[in-house]
Amino acid sequence: MQLIACPWCGEREEIEYHYGGQAHVTYPEEPAALDDEEWARFVFYRDNPNGPLAERWLHAAGCRRWFNAVRDTATHQFLAVYRIGDRPSLNPDHAQDTQVRQGQEARA
Repeated sequence: MQLIACPWCGEREEIEYHYGGQAHVTYPEEPAALDDEEWARFVFYRDNPNGPLAERWLHAAGCRRWFNAVRDTATHQFLAVYRIGDRPSLNPDHAQDTQVRQGQEARA
C-alpha cells in the first residue's frame, strides 16, 4: 500500500485519503453570465497529462483537512504535498511541466 504524506499528520496509508480533483481551478468571476458550453467546460474539462499534475486531496480518515499534492499520473508517485494557499517545492528533475516546476498555479 502506498503512503501519502499529509501536511498536518505525516505519512498515512492511501486508504485514508479521497481524491478531490485537479487543484488550482479558478472559479468563474461571473458564473451566472456563462452559457451552457462555458459552464460545462468549467465543470467537466480538466487537464489529463502524462506526468506531474497538481491535485486536491482530503485526509478523510485523519485530520479531515484538504491539501494539494503534485502527483505524477504516469507513475502515481507523489512529488510534493502542500497546504492550500502554499506553493509546492519540487526537485526540477521531477517536474516536467514548467508551471508546476516554478510553483505557479497549474492552470492559468
